[in-house]
Amino acid sequence: MNYWLFKTEPDVFSIDDLYKAPSHIAPWEGVRNYQARNFLRDSIQKGDLVLFYHSRANPLSIVGIAEVAKPGYPDHFAFDPSHKYFDPKSKTEKPTWYMVDIKFKKKFPEPVTMEEMKKHKQ
Repeated sequence: MNYWLFKTEPDVFSIDDLYKAPSHIAPWEGVRNYQARNFLRDSIQKGDLVLFYHSRANPLSIVGIAEVAKPGYPDHFAFDPSHKYFDPKSKTEKPTWYMVDIKFKKKFPEPVTMEEMKKHKQ
């Protein structure tokens, strides 16, 4: 099992949004960074744990834990011209972008800042 840091803006998709999703599971779609895509496609596996990081928040912090419910599969939003994550270069027969599904596990009672995490390196 591996651990991954997934970051999101809380006003776009928060830990509370994940909790409210059907069965507490949601796709982690819209990643448009090649290195992150490679991890989504090749490395992230079902059962891996996710540190859920709120960026553009004050303070920047990890707010909970999720679990990978479904390993990497093509991000079908890239094929939809009406979707904000549409990419005309990505094709169903040769997808460029991938996503995973994550499931809510736990929300921390208090956010954990990156500074606090660095104090407890192991």
